[in-house]
Amino acid sequence: MTDRTDPASSAAATTASPLQALSGHRRTSRRAVGDCTLVGAGPGDPQLLTLAALRAIRRATVLLVDDLVPQALVEFALRGLKRPPRLVPVGKRGGCESTPQAFIERLMAAEALAGERVVRLKGGDPFIFGRGGEEVQTLQAQGIPVRVVNGITSGLAAATAIGVPLTHRAHAQGVIFVTGHAKPGGSTPDWAVLGAAAAQGLTLVIYMGVAQVGGIHAGLMQGLPGDTPAAVIQHASLPQQRELVTTLAELPQALQASGLGSPAVMVIGEVLHARTLALQAENQVEAAQAVTDGALQSTRRSA
Repeated sequence: MTDRTDPASSAAATTASPLQALSGHRRTSRRAVGDCTLVGAGPGDPQLLTLAALRAIRRATVLLVDDLVPQALVEFALRGLKRPPRLVPVGKRGGCESTPQAFIERLMAAEALAGERVVRLKGGDPFIFGRGGEEVQTLQAQGIPVRVVNGITSGLAAATAIGVPLTHRAHAQGVIFVTGHAKPGGSTPDWAVLGAAAAQGLTLVIYMGVAQVGGIHAGLMQGLPGDTPAAVIQHASLPQQRELVTTLAELPQALQASGLGSPAVMVIGEVLHARTLALQAENQVEAAQAVTDGALQSTRRSA
């Protein structure tokens, strides 16, 4: 891997709109095909980036960044680079106007075919409600080398952020990850069936479900007792994190009163009874920062 680091400072990354990036590929010269890496940025805290994610970001020449990835994380990952990648924001956020998925896939392919080292930086994990599977298929169909770097999925990060293990021998023997947001024209999950399954000792982790809480609540109440614990965690792992812990019966009213919105994750199940005491935030930050700084220095030396 080529060392592009500068121990003192980094150059400012160039930012281009998706349309500018795609129109810039009307070239007369041909270059060797580049590659594309789908990278999970985790829940947003830079300290939760994996080393593999950090290395992939730092070797990129083009970085396509989702809206859910905080600017602070991007700046942290690019710190010290002499030649930072060209940044292309490709907004993807539930319930908001976004760059069309087909356009993003065309852009990824065009950049890679032009010889660029493309990184598609996504919130959470690319293969958990991140449309990573679709993107891999599109790239492979065009002969573009592609790899995936996993990230900490927001469902796990959200539970951990409030001290909840998703499985616990006394409360939950399994976990179900499910999205509350169906694709246009698609069917929604059968919440009554999922509620009955959760009643057998499973934890439900629901992504993108805040806007559909009414239907989710009505279905789950057919299979779960009303006193089943329920939590909603917004902006898990970030300074602006907020959470609500209530019961399934009171979930819609409590959520409305709390003012919590997207992006948020719901955790429902008896495992919430095992919620542990939160560690002191200052100690967590100091310890994690020390580890992260050491990892970044190691990455710079080996990049």
